[in-house]
Amino acid sequence: MADMGGDRVQQAVAGAVAVLRTATDRDWREVDAGRLTWSCRDTAKHTADALMAYAGQLAGRARDAYVPFAITLDGDGDDGLDPTDNDGVLHVLQTTGALLTAVIRTTPREVRAFHPYPFRSAGRDGFAAMGVAEVLLHTHDIAEGLGLAYEPPAELCTFVLGTIFPDVQPAADPWRTLLWATGRGDLPGRAPVTDWRWKNNIVLSAGRLTLEGVTPLAAADLAAGGDGGFEWVEGGPFEGTREAAGMTVKAYEAGVHRPEFGLFVLVRHEDGRAIGGMGFHGVPDEDGRAEIGYDLTEAARGRGYATQALRALADWALARDDVRSLFATVERDNAPSRRVLERAGFVRVSEREGEGDQFAYELRQS
Repeated sequence: MADMGGDRVQQAVAGAVAVLRTATDRDWREVDAGRLTWSCRDTAKHTADALMAYAGQLAGRARDAYVPFAITLDGDGDDGLDPTDNDGVLHVLQTTGALLTAVIRTTPREVRAFHPYPFRSAGRDGFAAMGVAEVLLHTHDIAEGLGLAYEPPAELCTFVLGTIFPDVQPAADPWRTLLWATGRGDLPGRAPVTDWRWKNNIVLSAGRLTLEGVTPLAAADLAAGGDGGFEWVEGGPFEGTREAAGMTVKAYEAGVHRPEFGLFVLVRHEDGRAIGGMGFHGVPDEDGRAEIGYDLTEAARGRGYATQALRALADWALARDDVRSLFATVERDNAPSRRVLERAGFVRVSEREGEGDQFAYELRQS
């Protein structure tokens, strides 16, 4: 799965500018942008502001808050300059889009920077998807206000939905789905959306490792035989990770995916390489019980990585109000996997006799 985030930002901005340039002779200050209370000009400026802010977050490796700066157009303050015309506003939009594109292309995949929704950080794919979303949605708003026809490429909408709208069930028309998911349109068979937030993937720290939540878009690539956007050690990803990715895709397509209880890829701090997968088989049941599974590439086994990751994921899960216990099953003759569970604090609770004997392990809230 090649890194295409920068290309997608560039494509989205180019499409927006091409459409809006056909109406630069209009007074954008006097026309509201679609259903927004902002004018078309203010909406275009906001879009450029967002692109610049995302570039600043990633470039500055912001940790705990937004980098404190914003764009001011010439003539909007007491600078004595002539007001920026609509062509100038579009030039600013192009420039900020180019800056975000460049930052995304030069930022290592494992870098995270502050963004509040919902886990207080995002990677380069997340910032790319947010930037594309800002451009597509606000170009729609401006075009609606100015009476222009606008429909972006379906692949851009699919990128946004599969990256930062993991709990939105996909539909046949990605653009209509994105408009519906952001309160801008209707979708047959679905109730109108009045409140929404996009969601960046969850990332957990586990000593020498990071557990990176896999987005539906990355899961689809893994399930199809790709790398999911990760740089794997030799022999990876292992078959269990690909199967778990397929489960994620099925849950997403069914509209029941919850990213907190999906698949995580284990990434080593020392070299940024992925060494395995770990995650849940689904959301907790009515008793607060969730099943957990994992696998490591052969080259990464025997070094304590799985135990370290399992402890971190179990601690995170059992600290939640909706999880009261975790369980896992392992083949009787898989002694290394059994030791991983036992070292992570799981206790053997049952044994099934017969062909393909399995042990069941459980870890409960203390």
